Amino acid sequence: MNKKLEFIPTTNNSQPRTYSGFTLIEVLVSAAILVILGFGFLGLQYILSKNQTAAWNNYFAIEETNRAISNFTKEVRNAASSDNGGYPLESLGDQEIIFYSDYDYDGSVERIRYTLSGTQFIKGIIEPSGNPVVYDTSSEKQAPISEIIRNGVDPVFFYYNGDWPGDTVSNPLPLSDRISETRFVRVVLKSNPRPSSPNLDYIIESNTRIRSIGNN
Repeated sequence: MNKKLEFIPTTNNSQPRTYSGFTLIEVLVSAAILVILGFGFLGLQYILSKNQTAAWNNYFAIEETNRAISNFTKEVRNAASSDNGGYPLESLGDQEIIFYSDYDYDGSVERIRYTLSGTQFIKGIIEPSGNPVVYDTSSEKQAPISEIIRNGVDPVFFYYNGDWPGDTVSNPLPLSDRISETRFVRVVLKSNPRPSSPNLDYIIESNTRIRSIGNN
């Protein structure tokens, strides 16, 4: 019996090949996004660093003013007769005070002046010299101890008699009575590193009694 051979054609059922990966446009877009994010992160970091630096500078500036007030209070409390026999208080103004005190405890009584000039709170010191003793105003050593004071025309110094705080009629003392009647001195400073933001004014104040002057 003859067998008939039948040719059966093969069929290619394989699926078309696909290739995975990114196109050049996708790569470029991704790179651009990464660059933008990188610049954004650096910008944010710069802003945060700048704000933190400003915050620290503001803190130190206000602390400097606090130290100035503390030193002033100690010196006024220990006001004494000058080395040439002058009264402990020389001049008592709204924005300037001049008195005598051994601020550095060296045995000599110095002439000390605190004054507000614009935004600067300035301290001036004159050492006694000569025989007889004199206080040469040309030898005054000045130094700004705070440069962020915003009092403007408002008083820095207030003066009170021995009946304060009970006596609210005579106090604060008028200019004419200050030298003879002052027993307490109060200082008030508005401190602000940002002059354009008055709502951030930081009020620093202190008051002290002058020990060397009697109660009456």
